[in-house]
Amino acid sequence: MRYARALVMALLAIGGAAGAGCKDKEPEKAAPQTAETKTSAAPASDTIVIGHVGSMTGNEATFGQSSDNGMKLAVEEQNKKNGIKGKKIVLKTYDDQGKPEEAAVAATRLVTQDKVLTFLGEVSSSRSIAMGPVADSNKIPMISNSSTNPKVTKDGDKTRPFVFRVCFIDPFQGTVMAKFAAENKKWKKVAILRDVGNDYSVGLANFFTETFKKLGGDIVDDVSYKAGDQDFKAQLTKLKSKGAEAFYVPGYYTDVALIARQAKELGIKVPLMGGDGWDSEKLYEISKGALDGSFFSNHYSPEDTSPQVKDFIAKYKATYNSVPDAHAVLGYDAANVAFHAMETAKELTGPAIREEVEKTKDFPGVSGKITLNKDHNADKPAVVIGIEKNAPKYAATISP
Repeated sequence: MRYARALVMALLAIGGAAGAGCKDKEPEKAAPQTAETKTSAAPASDTIVIGHVGSMTGNEATFGQSSDNGMKLAVEEQNKKNGIKGKKIVLKTYDDQGKPEEAAVAATRLVTQDKVLTFLGEVSSSRSIAMGPVADSNKIPMISNSSTNPKVTKDGDKTRPFVFRVCFIDPFQGTVMAKFAAENKKWKKVAILRDVGNDYSVGLANFFTETFKKLGGDIVDDVSYKAGDQDFKAQLTKLKSKGAEAFYVPGYYTDVALIARQAKELGIKVPLMGGDGWDSEKLYEISKGALDGSFFSNHYSPEDTSPQVKDFIAKYKATYNSVPDAHAVLGYDAANVAFHAMETAKELTGPAIREEVEKTKDFPGVSGKITLNKDHNADKPAVVIGIEKNAPKYAATISP
């Protein structure tokens, strides 16, 4: 339902933007409920504008903020190297407030008003799914940094020609945690608590279930919640009596942290497991230690000792005085994949850049070498992060 509503909003927005294009003598009006920031400014003739749509506010605000920080670093570095084809890069970021319909409106505004050559984002799959039709209909490449649901790059059975991503997808991420539960931890019984209003959560729960059962595991119960709920005790009380050795909770960090605290209050001692939607410093702040002993899949670990990771962490800490999370890393990687495509494109047009993005192979990202497959998804390994003393701790690496 969210997807359908968002798509309708996107199409309405496209139509509205086209109509607005006939009124170019009128003063520009700010789009409702969006916020804009510029990272740099230069004469229009000497610039290339790229866009970012992210949740800069709302319950998943750290997703958008971290992604934007990574992208800004990439822009700064590229501009120090004389930009692209001698033109400086300008990054425009719009806040979608964590809403798919706002994401579609923001993407449309970037394309029709700001004339971007590429736009980056979103982290959330539901919001990226809403943005995909805007990219295709306007022939402007969109590179999602962290959306993992398979539907992001798909239009039915067909691959969306202008939509790409630099992260792995949920069938692999669900498999990673199912293997970790069955093979590394030797757990036989797992219960699931999923966000039924979130494509990411529903997809990840389904893929985990499929693989865990193939490995001989049993899903003892599968209950639901909706993002923004405050009381999860009814679901947790039901799951408590099922004899599960772990709960799989593939939601976003705010909900997961509250679920963990209420599970602890109910005397539930089994660990929780989840996906990359847990990755935020707010997870530890809100959960207050209730997630100790739990695990989640992710795109990178700050404990990685490779020179590329160490160098990025050092630059990020010098700029933002914090350790980057995976969304910052993937924002940086998504921007650099776009820049490489622009540099090698025969001309700076959406279709020409799209051709080069599609050729991406063994690109040296901070999150690992990035090769885009025929479905425009990145094939790359995942890491499993454990939580000890209310802090992340590397646990394992799982390859495709």
